Amino acid sequence: MAKIWVRQAVLKALDDAMKDDPTVIVMGEDVAVAGGPFKVTEGLLASHGANRVIDTPISEMAFMGAAVGAAVCGLKPVVEMMFIEFIGVALDQLTTQAATMRYLSRGLLTTPLVVRASAGAGQGFGCQHSQMLDHWFRGTPGLKLAVTSNARTTYGLLRAAIEDPDPVVILEPRILYSEREDYEHDPDYRIPLGQAEIVKSGTDATLIACGAMVRVALEAAANSNADIEVIDLLTLWPWDRKTVAESVARTGRLVTLEESPAGSGWGGDVVSTIAVEHFGKLKAAPHRITLPDAPVPYSGALEARYLPSAPYVTEQVDALVSSNKPPLPWWRNAA
Repeated sequence: MAKIWVRQAVLKALDDAMKDDPTVIVMGEDVAVAGGPFKVTEGLLASHGANRVIDTPISEMAFMGAAVGAAVCGLKPVVEMMFIEFIGVALDQLTTQAATMRYLSRGLLTTPLVVRASAGAGQGFGCQHSQMLDHWFRGTPGLKLAVTSNARTTYGLLRAAIEDPDPVVILEPRILYSEREDYEHDPDYRIPLGQAEIVKSGTDATLIACGAMVRVALEAAANSNADIEVIDLLTLWPWDRKTVAESVARTGRLVTLEESPAGSGWGGDVVSTIAVEHFGKLKAAPHRITLPDAPVPYSGALEARYLPSAPYVTEQVDALVSSNKPPLPWWRNAA
């Protein structure tokens, strides 16, 4: 077992997929000659050639449309969006065209397309380059959405996404790219889309997170006075209702930890589903730990305050467990 950077797990997944399947191609701005803006495609051009590793013009609408056409015609494009915000001009091609292709063609056509994008805050990139924006994709029929949390899940989710016959969006928290961790490379490893993982067992509350918030959740659970079960949701759409429901049935309490504003976070769907379908198993009302409904600050100190920290999460979870009443977030006035 060796230590690798999370960005190297992306590269390993792409390289292995391209070796295994000649129909896999990589497209995006600066992914070929420059090796990607975050160096996650470094060396792919030399290994697989310019016909399969393609530098595109700075037009997300154009190369997303080209990728949809290529997928329908038998290729498996992996499209890189440098920052997830850049996909805004290409949402029509993804959500209106690619996601509906199977339905509109009565199953005759599929779109085996993957969109990878860096996402999330924590590096001082400002409000236009620090969002998760999972709500742009979540709930779109025909489209799957997953978020990576470490090197292992990055490799497993990306390999599974590339092999999926329908379009998949993979959000990669860019703050994790430079994280090094123990990793045992297995080219056969896959994480099925739609399957969550219990990364720490517990009895007092279920704490669900994804992406960079998973490590925050684990640190918070380690310092809590309660015995907290931590779930890495991994796939936000469709999310793993069975694993979450079974966990809540054991613990009786549900907390979601989201790197999303309260008004648009994925926890709203999780909390409402559990409250409606498993109300009798709950000892307390479900609680959401989210970002405030405000743009991501540029300042390092303000950004750190804006994001949920491990001590803050511990405080929130402990308050819920001790009182069975959801505490107010720091950004809401008690009045």
